[in-house]
Amino acid sequence: MSEQMAKRLQEAGYRLTAPRLAVLQVLGMKGEDLSPAEVLKRGRVIYPDLSRATVYRTLELLTEMGMLRPVYLGERGSHLACVAEGHHHLLCLDCGRTIHFDDCVLSELEHTLAQRLGFQIKSHLLEFYGLCEHCQRDKASST
Repeated sequence: MSEQMAKRLQEAGYRLTAPRLAVLQVLGMKGEDLSPAEVLKRGRVIYPDLSRATVYRTLELLTEMGMLRPVYLGERGSHLACVAEGHHHLLCLDCGRTIHFDDCVLSELEHTLAQRLGFQIKSHLLEFYGLCEHCQRDKASST
């Protein structure tokens, strides 16, 4: 994912500085949606002089270009999700746990919607809300 982002930034005329590449590398790690603070913390492991301003500017740019999307993850607040392809979550309504999954059966629906509505779909976000296994067990044991 970070390679795709880097390529799109270059094609749009943006420089790939070391701090910006650190942000892209963090975002390219699979399996998590990160808050800007988490991007900064992990980015500083890669590039110790990474500034908060650079992180926020880069995240804003990537969002404006349609490569990131803010998602609200319950009590964890707003995070950023890479949306070059589909993005999928299970969100626990009790503990706030977020489970990512890659299984996507929406390609047929995307194709149908695109054809029927004349819409070019670039990505999607799918969220299911419910109770994780742990919270289900806690509820079952308390009754």
